[in-house]
Amino acid sequence: RPATCQICCTTSLRHNNCQREKKGAKMSKLEESVEMIHDFLKEQGYDSSARALRSDFRRISKDTFSNGHSNGFRRKRKNFNEFDDDSDQFDSQFRRKRARADDFSIGRDKDYKKSSKSVPIQTRLFINNKFVESRSGRTFETVNPSTGKVICDVDWASKEDVDLAVKAAQKAWPKWSTSSGPYRRDLLLKLADLMEKHKERLAEVEALDNGKPYQVAFNIDLVLAIKCYRYYAGWADKLMGETMPIEGKYLCYTRREPMGIIGQITPWNFPILMQAWKLAPALAVGCCVIHKPSEKTPLTALMIAHLAREAGFPAGVLNVLTGDGPVTGEAITRHKKIDKVAFTGSTGVGRRIMKAAAESNLKRVTLELGGKSPLIVCKDADLDQAVAAGQLGLFLNSGQCCIASSRIFVQDDVYDEYVKKAVQFAKKRKLVDPLEDGHKDILAIQGPQVDKLQYDRVMKYIETGKREGARLCCGGVRGGSRGYYIAPTVFADVEDDMKIAREEIFGPVMVILRFSTLEEAIKRANDTEYGLGAGIMTRDPAKALATAHKLRAGTVYVNCYNVFDASAPFGGFKQSGQGRELGPYGLENYSEVKTVIVELGSAKFD
Repeated sequence: RPATCQICCTTSLRHNNCQREKKGAKMSKLEESVEMIHDFLKEQGYDSSARALRSDFRRISKDTFSNGHSNGFRRKRKNFNEFDDDSDQFDSQFRRKRARADDFSIGRDKDYKKSSKSVPIQTRLFINNKFVESRSGRTFETVNPSTGKVICDVDWASKEDVDLAVKAAQKAWPKWSTSSGPYRRDLLLKLADLMEKHKERLAEVEALDNGKPYQVAFNIDLVLAIKCYRYYAGWADKLMGETMPIEGKYLCYTRREPMGIIGQITPWNFPILMQAWKLAPALAVGCCVIHKPSEKTPLTALMIAHLAREAGFPAGVLNVLTGDGPVTGEAITRHKKIDKVAFTGSTGVGRRIMKAAAESNLKRVTLELGGKSPLIVCKDADLDQAVAAGQLGLFLNSGQCCIASSRIFVQDDVYDEYVKKAVQFAKKRKLVDPLEDGHKDILAIQGPQVDKLQYDRVMKYIETGKREGARLCCGGVRGGSRGYYIAPTVFADVEDDMKIAREEIFGPVMVILRFSTLEEAIKRANDTEYGLGAGIMTRDPAKALATAHKLRAGTVYVNCYNVFDASAPFGGFKQSGQGRELGPYGLENYSEVKTVIVELGSAKFD
């Protein structure tokens, strides 16, 4: 099909003054749908997305749009068996099965046949305990970042699909919100057990869709996620209020009640783990959830929904809608029957979510947003320990971590030695196929960036750093010939006003700055709009504690970094977010406190 309109010979979506109007012809349903979404994106201020939509629409072919998942409209679902029989389509450890996309299994041929059959990859929306196609029929592509190849098409939830999910949640709400704590506890424990049972399967698909090494997904992400579900299962039957004395003959007590129907929007960097951080406390309290995973990594979220149904969660309690932010996410944040939105992602999107929540039904909002976290290395620190902490803090998950130690301040006396050791460690890091197994040091392996957009963004920051005068010590180049790999990069002699020292890069780019006095370092560390994390490396306990108290960050690490536990609250100061996740504080995000006052003065003792 040509890019121009066959009637008016214009590439405009609107076909202004088109001859089709003079002839009385009607636009096709596809053209009407694209025009409607294009106008919506423009109205909401997403001009770049609207332009991308227009560009993709111009490239429309007879059956499907051209490859590229940023605006993956499809007139026909591209199933797993429709891809070219190309040996390079999937990594060597994956096999194909000629089947429908939402039924196929991907796993190790010899080692994983059992669980491959039991946990299929789902590509449809999960509403009311059923996997259903989107009402519009639209889909988008999810891509393997290690190859740049399309994995499969996933349904794109529209506003109408969000309405259906909300109705399912409303139907489930009366019984679920008043269910017993032990009942919810047992369901969460069963879900955790099923995740444990299919741990290898989940780690494989996480590696395929996200790009993180299989061993990292298996030994870190899945372990922490399962522990999170079990932790909040323990809280489900311990949600207690308080009794307090008040003046007069009254009994006054409080009780914790579930907040209502919750919209949850999670990011692509830790898909299974971030889903657990939000689902577990919400379900433990008794809320119904509508969860939107990132459109870049939707597959494991749908697999967890499959396991939740198997665990016995009632219909409507958990709904998973795949789609993008401007359409699906916007519909969730503006829905007037959703009582609260919990979001993890960028600060810019967090602002838009707060605005949408205020303009709709003034729904409650919790946000876990970006960071530019400082790590201060004092001259009395154990230098090897400090270098190891900096490496883990920055390069974990290919640098795609909101709390990454992306500004490392090193004292003059040990600066040169620290830079030397940091470069040596960075050069030893190995870029790997995410599906490879058997690496001895899982903290020294690195996968690709999540997609080409993120790859281009990080490479742009690297070029900016070189242009602004920072010293490139290693890396700064593409890794390999395919996929979205970036070699571990270290910049030294960075100044505070450089872009790489001010903005969140979200990639494997270490930034090292020099300082003279600790007081100076603390002041510079706090000079940022973010406040998610920070760290201090020193052998002096008094100095460490005094510094930890002065740093304006939600989490401060002393002689370590990137330590996470389900019982330790996580969240940020300033523009790094609102509210806290994990620990008992996480329950507050999804519960309301009700005060009950009972008159006792009229009691008669006959």
